[in-house]
Amino acid sequence: MDHSGHGMNMDLPPFTLERGLEFSPDAFFLIGCLLALVLYGYGVLRLRGRGDAWPVGRTFFFVTGVLSIALVMCTKLNDYGMVMFSVHMVQHMVISMLSPILVLLGAPVTLALRALPVAGRGRTGPRELLLKLLHSRYMRVITHPVFTIPMFIASLYALYFTPLFDFLMGSKTGHVAMMVHFLAVGLVFFWPIMGVDPGPHRPGYVMRMLELFAGMPFHAFFGIALMMATTPMVETYQHPPASLGIDALSDQSAAGGIAWAFSEIPSVLVLIALVFQWYRSEQRAARRSDRAADRDGDQELQAYNAYLASLQARGR
Repeated sequence: MDHSGHGMNMDLPPFTLERGLEFSPDAFFLIGCLLALVLYGYGVLRLRGRGDAWPVGRTFFFVTGVLSIALVMCTKLNDYGMVMFSVHMVQHMVISMLSPILVLLGAPVTLALRALPVAGRGRTGPRELLLKLLHSRYMRVITHPVFTIPMFIASLYALYFTPLFDFLMGSKTGHVAMMVHFLAVGLVFFWPIMGVDPGPHRPGYVMRMLELFAGMPFHAFFGIALMMATTPMVETYQHPPASLGIDALSDQSAAGGIAWAFSEIPSVLVLIALVFQWYRSEQRAARRSDRAADRDGDQELQAYNAYLASLQARGR
């Protein structure tokens, strides 16, 4: 499909969900999604081949996350997204807020570290390079909240409300680069918050929730700004093709509503995941405490009882 003049295509019929879900692959994302699934599957099979378990739930989340990327980038949703602000906003919200959460719940970094072989003393292999990257200063910077939260916000305001968006939409390469950026920003924003994979920053559960809520309201404000606007705010979508039968301002209002409503979805998903992780962490701590008590005859409890007895003796 030829995207020209800011991606405008005059031949698209009015949008329906059935038409939007027709297969229309973007080569870059199709190859990327297939490669991600193959590599993940290879890692799982490698673990199972040596007798190690890998949770089925993690595989489910990762596959679902990758398929959600393919859904918005390898169907005609991608084509309609070039000419309809509302469809583009669905793409943006899914690929920057839903797909990263699902992919991260699949723990791909943990899988890679477990599946990749150790290179041996004095040698450097893929696993050693991955570890070096995880502990690098670069990774510490791009996953720090001081970087991720402003970047998450700037991906909305600094992109849509400046000429940069129109420039990127003017070519297929620019459009792909923008979508890759949305995905990358979502991954680095949610990575330390989810806390499933190892990383440079492992904040506590309360801090993770604060980081989450620090970014989400800006999506709601952005959506409200689009809905309340009385004129089209993005040049790319000012003059939709007549064949679509849509009004630019109404479509922009719909896009704003999608951005506003979608900000709640990742918040709920992440909160559920964090509460579950917190619960499991407390359960593991309790089991460790019980095992320690079994080993030492519960010396901590005995010491505490002795302390209480000494206080009682002094009070007589």
